[in-house]
Amino acid sequence: MNASEEDHGLDEAGEVGLVEPLDFHYPNAFTFASGQSIPEFTLRYETYGRLNADGTNAILIAHALTGDHHAAGIHSLRDRKPGWWNNMIGPGKPIDTKRFFVICSNCIGGCQGSTGPTSINPQTSAPYNLTFPFVTISDMVRSQKLLLDSLHIKKLHAVVGGSMGGMQVLQWAIEYPDFVERILPMATTWRQNSQAIAFDEVGRQAIMQDPEWHEGNYEPDAGPNVGLAIARMMAHITYLSDTSMDRKFGRRRQAGKDSKYSFDIEFEVESYLRYQGESFTNRFDANTYLYFTRALGYFDLAGAYGSLDQAVAKMNCRALVVGFTSDWLFPPAQNREIALALLRQGKEASYLQVDLDLGHDSFLVDSQELFDLTRAFLA
Repeated sequence: MNASEEDHGLDEAGEVGLVEPLDFHYPNAFTFASGQSIPEFTLRYETYGRLNADGTNAILIAHALTGDHHAAGIHSLRDRKPGWWNNMIGPGKPIDTKRFFVICSNCIGGCQGSTGPTSINPQTSAPYNLTFPFVTISDMVRSQKLLLDSLHIKKLHAVVGGSMGGMQVLQWAIEYPDFVERILPMATTWRQNSQAIAFDEVGRQAIMQDPEWHEGNYEPDAGPNVGLAIARMMAHITYLSDTSMDRKFGRRRQAGKDSKYSFDIEFEVESYLRYQGESFTNRFDANTYLYFTRALGYFDLAGAYGSLDQAVAKMNCRALVVGFTSDWLFPPAQNREIALALLRQGKEASYLQVDLDLGHDSFLVDSQELFDLTRAFLA
């Protein structure tokens, strides 16, 4: 279990404090939805708070496409970069670690400590690369269930996540209806529309057309960094909104870059996107990006269960579905459809539409309305 801030002399109000990633190793074969299997796997994860005696106060956090297990706290006094949902998770925060035992794992197929394309295949002593099985949202959920079993969790008080994490939330409630009491999917969809699939395909092609991709067989310290950076730049645009980008950057130029008639970086927004792309290559694997974007496209509750209504009919939990007005990647209507299907099936469900102009990533920013509703729903 991760140590708390009191154990390390950190006394910032509401902060989880120092956390240490942990590894769950499953020593047996794991079969993916594709029918392919691997002989064993590891999931890297973090926990915050303490599990109660009967193992029923656990909340699982599911990360988005480019997220990972580091959802809250800091890793060291030198590296004080907080987890990606640090504003949501902590003592007294909406996901209150004084009350709940919170778990977040890097998904199977990932590149932040969990088994994925970069991992060594014990049967060949070489990296899996593209021999790694195709990954689905269901595969992510089933591997997480094995992790939770190892932690002696008897029931999940809630599963919470946005975007790809929201897909996992929905799959959890369908796959393990008697294990999940509440779900809180945000900025998500029950299946991607063609525009979202198209954006992901452009990102994959940027990677696969990079001459350094080598059919996925690149060295760990090399690879298609140009293609991966371009994929990240384009995807990042879909996470924002026109209003938020205009407010943050407008048409402002870099200092000393006033109409120089060149193809160098001139506008501030160009510099920002270059930074996003380049920094992404330092922490993310190109093949994992291919696998995870395919998992997004394959997720289709109607296709898997006959219809959206038939899919949510399998759920046996309370649900709060959250959409954001400025999200044009997974628009509010797609989130609302999930809540309406739940209500048609007689489930206890609500829909919250938050009016923020920050785009798809709105679920990651400070919003008192979202914080209040999350706290109330989990209580």
